[in-house]
Amino acid sequence: MKPGAPPTDNTTAQPLRSDAERNRGRIIAAARTVFGRDGLNASMASVAREAGVGIATIFRRFPSKEELVAAVFSDRMDAYADAVAAALDDPDPWHGFTGYIETACAMQAADYGFADVLTMTFPTAKALEKRRDEAYEAMVRLIDRAKAAGRLREDFHPSDLVLIHMANAGVVNATGEAAPDAWRRVVALLIQSFEAPARGPLPDSPDHAALYKAMLRAGPADIPAAEPDGSD
Repeated sequence: MKPGAPPTDNTTAQPLRSDAERNRGRIIAAARTVFGRDGLNASMASVAREAGVGIATIFRRFPSKEELVAAVFSDRMDAYADAVAAALDDPDPWHGFTGYIETACAMQAADYGFADVLTMTFPTAKALEKRRDEAYEAMVRLIDRAKAAGRLREDFHPSDLVLIHMANAGVVNATGEAAPDAWRRVVALLIQSFEAPARGPLPDSPDHAALYKAMLRAGPADIPAAEPDGSD
């Protein structure tokens, strides 16, 4: 190496990479806390305060709120998909079906952010949506099994599961810490209404396109990168 030439090792660059990774971890941990407590309507500024970083730092790591949500809840979506798979393994189709509903709704009650996630869709979060699609396909099989066993009313539609999540999210958000177990009664009432034989006809279920549009509209805003504020 010529005298005066810059060093060729990575001793300077490595700490920067480590700092960036630490910041990313702090941001995800902070977002998990904030979204879990306040839901997905929480601001990115709230996440920045919780993480102890400038908001510009967050937007450098996660250019949109949707990307941050996907990073925070990927493990929750995995657990959700695993719950559906476990329900399919239950030898009792009705117990598997009702157990899945209770588990999914309990996951919503434990985390306001995830309560919102199950009622929204995130088109740019490919991995998250892939897991959701896998869970949905398994749910269809779960429904078919319960119907074949004569336990689930024949007019139950897969879209009804999405409506259950929407209804439960509303109850969870409305009751909060004042009545934290209120969702359990609502879910129990719903489950009893699903059991065969049907006690009367139901209105038509929303079609897939309409439900997707509703979930898309409910999603977090795709917020553009912020101007650096010098506090990162």
